[in-house]
Order: sequence, then structure tokens, then C-alpha cells
Amino acid sequence: MQDKMNKPFPRLWPGKPYPLGATWDGSGVNFALFSEHAERVELCLFDDKGQREEQRVALPEQTDQVWHGYLPEARPGLLYGYRVYGPYKPEEGHRFNPNKLLLDPYAKDIHGMLRWSDAHFGYKIQSNRKDLSYNWSDNARNMLKCRVIDPAFTWGNDRSPQTPWHETIIYELHVKGFTRLHPLIPPRLRGTYAALASEPVIEHFHRLGVTAIELMPIHTFINDHYLVEHGLSNYWGYNSIGFFAPDNRYGTNGRVNEFKTMIKTLHAAGIEVILDVVYNHTAEGNELGPTLSFRGIDNAVYYRLMPDNPRYYKDYTGCGNTMNMMHPRVLQLIMDSLRYWVLEMHVDGFRFDLAAALARGLHEVDRLGAFLDTIHQDPVLSQVKLIAEPWDLGEGGYQVGNFPVGWTEWNGKYRDVVRDYWKGEGGVIDELGYRLTGSSDLYEHNGRRPYASINFITAHDGFTLHDLVSYDHKHNEANGENNRDGENHNRSWNCGVEGETDDPAICSLRMRQKRNFLATLFLSQGVPMLVAGDEMGRSQQGNNNAYCQDNQISWLNWELSRENRELLHFAQALIGLTKKHPCFRRRNFFQGHSIKGKKDIVWLNPDGKEMGEEQWKHDYARCLGVFLAGSGINERDTQGHLITDDDFLMLLNAYHEEILFKLPDFAVDQEWRVLIDTMSSVIPPDAPHYCSGEGYSLQGRSLALLIHERKHTQ
Repeated sequence: MQDKMNKPFPRLWPGKPYPLGATWDGSGVNFALFSEHAERVELCLFDDKGQREEQRVALPEQTDQVWHGYLPEARPGLLYGYRVYGPYKPEEGHRFNPNKLLLDPYAKDIHGMLRWSDAHFGYKIQSNRKDLSYNWSDNARNMLKCRVIDPAFTWGNDRSPQTPWHETIIYELHVKGFTRLHPLIPPRLRGTYAALASEPVIEHFHRLGVTAIELMPIHTFINDHYLVEHGLSNYWGYNSIGFFAPDNRYGTNGRVNEFKTMIKTLHAAGIEVILDVVYNHTAEGNELGPTLSFRGIDNAVYYRLMPDNPRYYKDYTGCGNTMNMMHPRVLQLIMDSLRYWVLEMHVDGFRFDLAAALARGLHEVDRLGAFLDTIHQDPVLSQVKLIAEPWDLGEGGYQVGNFPVGWTEWNGKYRDVVRDYWKGEGGVIDELGYRLTGSSDLYEHNGRRPYASINFITAHDGFTLHDLVSYDHKHNEANGENNRDGENHNRSWNCGVEGETDDPAICSLRMRQKRNFLATLFLSQGVPMLVAGDEMGRSQQGNNNAYCQDNQISWLNWELSRENRELLHFAQALIGLTKKHPCFRRRNFFQGHSIKGKKDIVWLNPDGKEMGEEQWKHDYARCLGVFLAGSGINERDTQGHLITDDDFLMLLNAYHEEILFKLPDFAVDQEWRVLIDTMSSVIPPDAPHYCSGEGYSLQGRSLALLIHERKHTQ
């Protein structure tokens, strides 16, 4: 390879317009780049460190707006980029500038780190920014480079676990932050893809009981100029610039195969891998952002521009730009990227950041937009797990419940009402009933099932579970924006003191509230999503927007206190219970009517009687019970056997005082055993049993789960 770089390559052959990107065929590399408005495209080749531009040659052919050429004798490892010629007319939407080395949108591997300089901007920084005058400075020395890969990898008998949706338990985590402080992982591996596939981590997944990990963005991303200037970084990674390339910051050897090895190892352990993907915008920002790839290749194609003044961008994302999903080549780019991650990298699904922005038509969110239609008919992508964050920041962007069949959604309404309920808000039990049972009001109308609802209490964005019960207000001073960033309405409650405290009564209440939230999450119908560390009491010190904190604010602390070890054991037992009992992972919505003489669900008031219509509307109501009939599941397993289970009573009391809850007398002398009472992290084996008609002392701000064990017949 080095010998070849010391002398000019042979002249480019015409090559082919497909596939897009750089493709090694065993003898050479084909290069293909789409640009509708370009006048000329140059391929730039670099030394093996990416510092010296060895050769620059024009792609010789253009077919259907794809510029292409074939470089014989080129090999994997070759570093390259593009310079694209065309008009620099921002007022018309064109921002071509061949002085800017550009990343290939289809690059499978991206080398180096971006070093910020004024040369990355298409206009002169020192000039009046309003005129955006042309910047002649060359940025190649400080720019990332694309790297040709050899896609060969020994997958062996690797297969996706294909966990059914109704049995899925999602664990959201950050590749680096999850293992950065793990004491049982060798220091050189901590924070990497390899660490996620290590024995201690897989053991944690298994003991906890999760079936899928959802990785925060691993597409190559950029640290924003503003953050770098302030000594921070884009830790979360929602600033993508390479939709095909895993970010090498999480690798030990800078090679794509490390990511593939992680996938293969996790699959062998029965763990699915879901990627959080950011296709709604790119790291190039608004009209004042840098020219790194799409902007310089064909700005008017890749981005949504203001029709009356295309100098400016439509911003439905809050990040300065929005990808132009109405253009077929942009849609192709995203579809090609998704298929690549499934077919070549073997991932099991995707969570789409600000998915409503991807479905937008000319302005309004289009439920039957081209993106959703294309996904739905695709024979590969329609078969993997698809999760929408069903909102963006534009008008009409909140679309919870409006995505089509085949999609699941982050259920923001679940998060909000569960937080409000355990905070002690009144007048919410009617909506809480829908959320506990899979949100049929949101998903049943178009044929979706309870597992369309991805239930969550917390996510990467916002308070951790510990902070949710410890802070009334955000504390984001470390972000450098004078605490102006981040959500102001957190629906949190500090239990009486803001921040950390040694008060034993408040600490006890906070632990109980955390158990309340965890129990509610895992006993609800739908797919639970747990944020890594919530089961271990992780805190971000009140920071609810730690996107720029690549430090101990964000990293998981694996050295647990006694209380946090107990919380972890509670979460493990809770997940194990819900996985054992099909009552908590139904495939169909409750019907409410009798099945074999017994209703599949009954809502109860503290008197042990079925809730009346008017009782759902009482502002003072903060206590309710729900009876789940194990004989009322009315579903069959894969062998066609009717699924049955035990009967359960779930009792919830968000009032601050004890309530004596009378157990229902559906059957004379029906015996109930306590499985969970969040007043304690552990229920002793000799806990008392209760009979129908007896009163159960449901303490203030607590949840109890009782079981009536039945004899099951097939």
C-alpha cells in the first residue's frame, strides 16, 4: 500500500455509477458520488496518515447525475475525499467550494478527528457574515478523511435473536459511558465496542434480564465548534456526518470489524442491538455552519431550504438544518444506510431520532410520507425493529400515536402521566389507566398492538431516575449556558429537599419512589425501556441535558452503595417476574368483557369494587387497583396452546397517607400472596397471605402486587 502511495496511480477508468461510495472488488476501487448540480468532481487521495494530499484527479464519467471512476490497484485502507465544483450562489441555494475537502456520504469508515479552523467554512469568517463572501482557504489538512474498507468478515452462523416485540426489554446506553469506569474491564478496552461485548457486561445484561440494548448514536459525528471552544464535546453524538461509518472514537483499532465482532458476540449471548440513528439533520448546521460533506456536494438537494430565500434552511430539528426527504436521492441515501447496517453489520433495529421530521411533506407531517411508505414496503427493513421518536420541533410535530403499522413509538404520554401520578398530581388516573394497559387509545385504531408503545420513565435526554426524585429544577451550569438549556418542565419532585441529603426519611422516600417508577414501568403492558444506570441509582447531579458532558457526570459508576445494590436486585427480580408471567406481556389489548366467566381486567376502587365511570374523573383520586385475570389472556403460544397465567392484583397509591384497600371477593376464600410492595426492596418468603374481602394496608406513595396462583391446564 505504502509503495503505491509513493507514486501516482494509473489514470482512472470510467467505472460504474452503482453502487454509490467506494467499493473494493479485489482488484481496485470504484468511486461513485451523486451530485445533481455539480460541474466537476475531483477525487483526492492521501498518504496513510491523512496529512498529505498525494494526488487529485477528476472523476471521468457522469451517469444520471452520478460522478464515477475506477482506480485500478487501489486497496482497502486508501484514504480519500472529494472536491466538488459548481456555483457558489447561496441566494440560490448553491454552496459549492472546491477548496473544501468533502466526506463521501457513503464512506464506510472515516479516519481521524476534525480539527476546527476557519478553513472549514465556505465563507470568510472575518467578513460580515451576512454577505457570506467566498472563502478560498483550503481545509484538507484539518479535515476528516474517508477510508476504503474490505467488507469481508467471518460471521459464521450469526443470527439475530429476533426476540418478539412483546418479550422485548430495551436497555438504552452510551457505548463509552457505560463501560468507561467498569472495574472488571481492562483499561484499554473501557468505553469501546469491544467492552460492550466483554464477559462482565454480558453478565450484567443477563442478570438484569434485558433482551436488547439501544445504543446512543454511533454514526460518525462531529464535536460542535462552540463546544470545543468551551472545552466540551458532543458526548451524546446527535450530530452525525457519516451515516455508514461507526465512530472510531469507540474503537480500539480503528477498524469496522471491531463493531461487527461486538454484534456477533452479543447475538451469541441472545442480546439484540438497536441503533439510535439521526437522519433528520447533519453536523453542518445552519447557513453559518461548516462545509464538510452534503453542503458542498449539493446543498440544494440534501437540505430543506426556505423557498422564498434558499440562503436559509428550514429547521424542524433545532439543529440548524433538516434533511430533504422529499428528494429521491436523499431518501435513497437513508434507505441504503439502513440496509447496510442490517445486511452488512447485522444490527437488529433502529430508533429514529425526531422521526416526525423524516415524515414531513412540504410542511405538515405526512403520516403516509415517502420515507414511511418506503420503509413499509422494503423486504429487509420492514422486518427489523423500528422505533420512532414521534415528534420534532416544528409546528404540528408532536405525532405520538400517528405512525403506521410496523412502527413502535417512544410513548411520551406514558412518561408524562406516570411522572405526574407518582409526583402526587390529581385528576390523572383516567389517563394512567390507558398507559398501564398499552395505550389502546393511541395505537389500537390502526391495527397496532400494545407493543407499539415503548414505555419509559426516563431517557438519555432529561433527568436520570435518581435525579427525577431528587431535584425540582435542572442544574445545568456545567454546560456553559447559564442553566438556560434543557427542559424546564420536568414533572419531577425532590421529596422535600433539592439535591443530595443525609435526611433518612427523605432518602427512604426517594428509594421508594424509584421502586414505584420501576415497578410501574415493568408491570405495564407494552415494551419497557430502561436507561442504563437507573437500576443502580445513577445521578447526573441534577443536569437534565448532559449532552456535552464526557466525564463522570455521564459515566456510570459501578461502585455501588448498599442502597443502590438493593435497587439493582429489586430491578432484577422485577424483570424476572414480568418475563415469567405472560399477564404482563400480552400481545393484544384487554377487551374488558368476560372470558370463560371472568373479565380479563377489572379496575378497582379502595373498597374492592369495580370502578364506576364517574370515579375516573375525581380530582382527588390517587389510589386505584387493577385485577388481571390469568385465564383471560386469550392468546396462544407458538405451538398453538392457549396461554394461561396466575391472577394478579396491582394496587397503586400516590396519596401521601396509608389507604386500607379491600381485596376483591371474586371468589370465596381466594388466597393472595404479596410479590411486591415498594415499601420494601425485598418481600420475605414468609410474608403473610391475604384472603378475598380482607383489607390490605397500602402505605402512602407505594405500589403492591399480589398473586393468586392457579392450576394451569393446556
